[in-house]
Amino acid sequence: MAIITASSLPGLNLFSSLPSTPPPNDHSIPTSSKPPPSPPIPIPKYPPPPPRKNSPKPPTNPALKTLHRRTKYFKPVKEGVIASDGDRSVLVGDSGVSYLLPGAPFEFQYSYSETPKVKPLAIREPAFLPFAPPTMPRPWTGKAPLKKKKDKKVPLFDSFNPPPLGKMGAKQMEMPGPLPLGKYPKDGKTREEILGEPLKKWEIKMLIQPHLKNNRQVNLGRDGLTHNMLELIHSHWKGQRVCKVRCKGVPTVDMNNVCRHLEEKTGGKIIHRVGGVVYLFRGRNYNYRTRPQYPVMLWKPATPVYPKLIQEAPEGLTKAEANEFREQGEKLLPICKLAKNGVYITLVKDVRNAFEGSPLVKIDCRGMHASDYKKLGAKLKELVPCVLLSFDNEQILMWRGRDWKSMYQDAPLASMPSECGIAGDINSSGKDDDCIDADAKTVRTSPKMMALWKHAIESSKALLLDETNLGPDALFKKVEEFEGISQATEHSYPALILSSKDGRSSSVAESEDDSQSDGYIEDEIYSDSDDDDYVNYDSDSFEDVDSSVPPGSLPVDMIAEKLRWE
Repeated sequence: MAIITASSLPGLNLFSSLPSTPPPNDHSIPTSSKPPPSPPIPIPKYPPPPPRKNSPKPPTNPALKTLHRRTKYFKPVKEGVIASDGDRSVLVGDSGVSYLLPGAPFEFQYSYSETPKVKPLAIREPAFLPFAPPTMPRPWTGKAPLKKKKDKKVPLFDSFNPPPLGKMGAKQMEMPGPLPLGKYPKDGKTREEILGEPLKKWEIKMLIQPHLKNNRQVNLGRDGLTHNMLELIHSHWKGQRVCKVRCKGVPTVDMNNVCRHLEEKTGGKIIHRVGGVVYLFRGRNYNYRTRPQYPVMLWKPATPVYPKLIQEAPEGLTKAEANEFREQGEKLLPICKLAKNGVYITLVKDVRNAFEGSPLVKIDCRGMHASDYKKLGAKLKELVPCVLLSFDNEQILMWRGRDWKSMYQDAPLASMPSECGIAGDINSSGKDDDCIDADAKTVRTSPKMMALWKHAIESSKALLLDETNLGPDALFKKVEEFEGISQATEHSYPALILSSKDGRSSSVAESEDDSQSDGYIEDEIYSDSDDDDYVNYDSDSFEDVDSSVPPGSLPVDMIAEKLRWE
């Protein structure tokens, strides 16, 4: 019997999942000639799409193009008109790029207080106006305008005719004022007519008091007073007579510049200023309906290209001297460290005082935005004045310049420590003996220290001894005597007694803070020209006035006496 294994069969693979060769087509098997069944749902047939026509694209506004600072757009400009559309034009002048519109009281700018006082070299985007086109009948809100009804009359309210209290759908408007008794508001066109009579001190105190702890304010940041902020201030004036403006960042270096532009562009009056907070009064005869209305900027224009602040060879220096100063500045300690979004009111004064003792001054600005400390350097260059050397390591390095003059002309010059052997080795230098033998009783010090000593002596906080050869006991006795005098001076205030013929008298305590005599006064009024017109009506002064009416002579005393007997 023969056994046949599967492996011996030809053409058979046990580990194959598919046949090695497809089976041949057998034409002998008859196939059905019926068509395939149709689907239950007929397939829809759509007409072919119409051919596309190459229609021209509608013209687009250049303002809608995606141009930004990273583009390579660079167009040099010269002073004068660089673009115009009828009466609307874009100008380049001493105040940078400005926009002129027909009927405008002044040239519009994006920022009025922070524009560099240098002509720009080029622009980073095409010159066009950032305002709505004049053909637009109304601002587009996304909805069609409502149909007008003939029988519907919309009441118009203004500051002279405010809506009644509790009226639905109407915002409250503050009436003009404050006005003296018997006087009424008048329609004014000029700034002097709208402001009216100068405010008295008690009126200023009354207007400022509600806003001291109120957060309703206008925030002024690194861009300074912008164009759209003008309409924002008028919206605040609609419901209140005083607008509170809080300034932070770079503009606080020169607060006088910010206050000047606020008054010029808004037409108001600054009645109080504390640090970086400004209180802007709208005027006695202000009417919101007749306010100046300016078009709103729809976007922020790109900043033009200005000349570089840091030069390889600054004015008055060669390239080698500038590099040597920069190397010395790396080892120099900064006079202060500025925080982001801070108030830098005393920065100019601090830099001027630092230049009294060193020709180089450095300010630490680490953590601030690059544009912020560069703007700070540009402001210090103009206000101090000084020469900028570098912005390396987020620090401002300045040189006082060759034309620098000391603020203290009568004070002795500050001597360097190396001249008398204080900082170096005394044995290695023979100048220390000469310095001591020249005048043993004379001590050289800095002008700032001399000013502090003089101020302390005048305020009875320090004593100048005529005799220097005093013993320990005599010196201790002098100290005890001066301690008693200084305490009596510190805790006593001169009093002014006011008396009259009818027997009335009042005492008013007058005290002066010596710390505010030198430096910045925190509680001050921006314009001191109106101080003579103000009359002081402090609430505390009324408490000290004694009544001239004898007790028991008032009608209420007679009624009380009658009731007591009954």
